[in-house]
Amino acid sequence: MGEREELERLRELDARIAKVKATLDPPKAAQDHHSMAQTGWRMVIELVTGLVIGAAFGYGLDVLFDTLPIFLVLLTLLGFAAGVQTMMRTARELSLKGDDKAPPQAGAERRDEERGG
Repeated sequence: MGEREELERLRELDARIAKVKATLDPPKAAQDHHSMAQTGWRMVIELVTGLVIGAAFGYGLDVLFDTLPIFLVLLTLLGFAAGVQTMMRTARELSLKGDDKAPPQAGAERRDEERGG
């Protein structure tokens, strides 16, 4: 009978531990298998939009001032730079969301390295 009581106590303890773990662990988010493709398309659209807007404004200014290739080339390059900057901002935003899953120690060590310490 002593063995049965011990087993029962262990089962109760196991149930209590599982209950506490369930409250401490955040629920696991369902992984969307399209999320990486959506992120890729978002970045491509940001880059192409910068190019198109720059080229459109450049062409418009060239037609207005009758200097066809100058503003078109210049503003297309600026549009490309703006698109790349927007893509980098999106990548940084997504990497910060991914850091939430990293252990707290890893983030603290990385901040120390960035400070030079």
